Amino acid sequence: MRRRDLLLQLVPALGAAGAFAQTPAQPQPLTRPIPSSGEPIPVIGLGSWITFNVGNDRAAREQCAEVMRQFFAAGGRLIDSSPMYGSSQGVIGEALAKLQAQPKVFSADKVWTSSDGAAQIEASRKFWQAPRFDLLQVHNLLAWEKQLPLLQAMKAAGQLRYVGITTSEGRRHGEFEQIMRSQRIDFIQLSYNLLDREAEQRLLPLARERGIAVLVNRPFREGALLRQLQRHPLPAWAAEIDCTSWAQLALKFIVSHPAVTCTIPATSNPAHLRDNMGAACGRLPDAALRQRLADHVARL
Repeated sequence: MRRRDLLLQLVPALGAAGAFAQTPAQPQPLTRPIPSSGEPIPVIGLGSWITFNVGNDRAAREQCAEVMRQFFAAGGRLIDSSPMYGSSQGVIGEALAKLQAQPKVFSADKVWTSSDGAAQIEASRKFWQAPRFDLLQVHNLLAWEKQLPLLQAMKAAGQLRYVGITTSEGRRHGEFEQIMRSQRIDFIQLSYNLLDREAEQRLLPLARERGIAVLVNRPFREGALLRQLQRHPLPAWAAEIDCTSWAQLALKFIVSHPAVTCTIPATSNPAHLRDNMGAACGRLPDAALRQRLADHVARL
C-alpha cells in the first residue's frame, strides 16, 4: 500500500485538516536543545529539496504554503533550504510573508558557491524576505576554507546566530570529521536513516563529544525507504512508541539517537506533513527498541 493510500485511512481529508491544524489543543512537539546555546528546537523540521522547487506554478506554491501553515500549527520551527534548490527559497519566503510567520520560523539555509558567498547569502535572504538567517551552513563543504570564515565573521557581527556544515549520502565523512575537530561550528547536517547508518560510527559520537547540534537529511531516502517499508505491515509493537505509520517509525528511530537534534523530511503534501509531525509527539524508542526496529527493517 502506498503512503498516500495508507494516510487516507489514518488522517482526515485535506478539507477538514485546516480546522484540525487550528485546534488550540495540539500537543506540543518534543524538542532538543542546541548544544552551543541551550535553545530548544522541535525534533521534526521541514526540508525543501525537490519538494518546494515548483517554479511559478501557483497551485503548487499554494500547496507548499499550506504545508508550512500546518507545520507551524503543529509546533514546527526549523525550515531548511539552499541556493541549490531551485525556486524553493522564493516559495518559502512568499509563504512566510503570506502566513506572517517570520517570528515563528527557525531559518536554516546554506552558502553554495566557490566565489562570492556574501552576495549569494544576501540574495538568499531577500528570497526568504528575512531580516537575517538563524543558521547558515556550508553546503556539501563547497569552498569551505573560504566560506566558513565568512559565516563565522557574520556570527561574530550579530548577522547570524549559528554556523554549520553539511554533507549528504555519506560523502566526504573523513574531511567532515576533521572540520568538526578543528573548527568552531554549531551545527552539522548529514544523512542518517534506518538503512544509512555510517554516521553512527564516528560523526554522531563526535558531535556529542564536541557539543555540536545535528540536523539529519534524507530520512526517507527521498521516499525510496518508505516505498520499500510500506510493502510490509506495520509491526504491532509500533504502538509502544505511539506510531501509526512507517514514516513515524523511521523518524522516531532518527530523533531518538541521543546526538540528533532535528531531522528535516521534505514534503509538499499536507497529509504527509501531518503524518511526519506525529513523530514529534509521544514516546521515543529506547536503545533496545531502536535495535529491534533496525533488525526488523534489515530483514524485510
